[in-house]
Parts: sequence; structure tokens; C-alpha cells
Amino acid sequence: MAHIWLMSFGFASSESLFRPTRSAREVAIAHGLKVDRCEILQNGSTLVLRLSESLVARVVQDCDGPRQGTDWFERENAVASHLTQQEAPVIPLHWGLPAGPHVRDGYPMNFWEFVKVIEVKPAAEDIGRTLFECHKSLRSLECPLPRLGILHETRAMFGMLERRSLFSSEDLELLCGHLERTTTELQAGRHQALHGDAHLGNLMNTDRGLLWTDWEDAFSGPVEWDLASVLWNAKFLENDGAFVESVLGAYRHAGGSVEEETLRQCWCARAAVMTAWYPLLYPNPNSDRREKLQRRLEWLRGWRDF
Repeated sequence: MAHIWLMSFGFASSESLFRPTRSAREVAIAHGLKVDRCEILQNGSTLVLRLSESLVARVVQDCDGPRQGTDWFERENAVASHLTQQEAPVIPLHWGLPAGPHVRDGYPMNFWEFVKVIEVKPAAEDIGRTLFECHKSLRSLECPLPRLGILHETRAMFGMLERRSLFSSEDLELLCGHLERTTTELQAGRHQALHGDAHLGNLMNTDRGLLWTDWEDAFSGPVEWDLASVLWNAKFLENDGAFVESVLGAYRHAGGSVEEETLRQCWCARAAVMTAWYPLLYPNPNSDRREKLQRRLEWLRGWRDF
């Protein structure tokens, strides 16, 4: 769930960043790549560094989070490599290193091409079209992906959420109930490889066109999950029905199909998943994030009436 690599916020100089930064530099240099800078593009559970004109390193710093090991990283690399080979609209892994993931000093990492952002809001029609192009390319992916992966992963987190008192018992029961029901509902029907976390923060308008990124949540499920992910905020927080219909229309026009009842289940499942992850992704939320969390909880309490 990383938001990557388009703007520099500073340079890696603090003590806490020294070890992961050094590890990323050493891996790149060991593969014969020139490292001539170390600009911080993101500093959170994942550290994102620009190491040269074309090279970006993404280093996992959160060693105590719910997602351990490198299996998820390996899936992301396999998906990104496949989509690059298919010339899908994605940010590619860097050509100068094996896909990895690489691990040094306990830090898992992978390496990507740097792309330049264009400060132009993407058209709804292009969002729907590029998402379908990714889905079309993913149909031929041979790497096995977990079925409804993020839903099952989220359900497995509830014990941790309870131990840390991150939600009230009533809200935990609400989230658990919605996830159990929608997971059961979504087991049937058409499944294929998906992005898994296809919100607009993972879509970059660049000098190469619209490019999707951040494939660490890729799993097998209905395409409606990705559509619900990209459209949830617009539909339920921003009441932008025109945008929602334009994206769905473009997805269908490009060749995709959307099953309305499956999409309805995905609206609920996406809201429950994002709500459960919220205190882990944003442990010190600002007022805007706190408001969004409360609005999602309120929506889930009465979701059958939307």
C-alpha cells in the first residue's frame, strides 16, 4: 500500500534511515548500478528512495507489521514483471537488477524505474480504460495468487486489532460480520488476477501516460473489487456519480463487463477492509482521516440502505 516515487521530500540523513538507506545503496552497487543521490520520496512503513536518474528503491521498514516475510513482495514482482512484458500501463521494475525481492540486513526491497509526474488530473475515461488494460493483461498471468487474498488477510488481523484496542468491540463485530458475509458471497463467480488496491493514489499521471503501481496486494478475485476500490470514495464520500459512471462506462467500452450484484458486495467488502487497516496505515491520523474513518463506519452500519 505504498504511494510512490514522484516527488522528493528531502535527503536520507537521519539516524533511523541510515541502515535501510545503506542497505538499498549496497544492493544497487553490488549489481553494477551507479548510485549518485539518495532522495527520500516516502518515509513510512515503506521507505522509497531515488538513487539515480532512473533508479528508485522501495525498502520495507516495518518489521513488526501484520505482513511478514517476502511472499507478498515476490507476488508483486511477478505481477509487475508480467505486466511490463505485456506493455500494460504500469510503472516497471528497474531493468538493471533481477526482480527480487532483495533482502539485505533484514530489509526486503525491490527496485523500480523513476517516472516523472504530470500535474494534470486524469480523465475518468482513461482511468477506466487503463484499469481494463491491466485486467486484460493479467488474464495470462501464470503466477498463482491467493484467492480473495486481502479479505482473508484482513479477517486474520482481528485478533491483533482487538489486542491493541484499535476499535470498540461493537465496531470489531460490525467489521468482522461484513467481511465474513461478503467473503462468502464473493467466493463464487468470475475470478482473475487483480491489482488488489486500485485506488487513485496508486495511479500516476506521468510523461509516459497513466501508469498503475503498487501491486503488493494483488490477489485473485472479481474485477468488481478493483472497480470498487478506485470508485468508493467518489461514490460514497464525494457523491460524484458522474465520475463513477464515466469510469464504469469506459471500463465497459474498453471490453470489460461489470456484474452489478458483485459490485454491490465489493462496495461493502472494500469499506470493511479499508476501515480495518486504517489505524495500521495511519497510526496518527489528522482530522480529515479521522472524519473519513468515522464516515466509513457509519456507512457500514447502514450499508443495506444505500
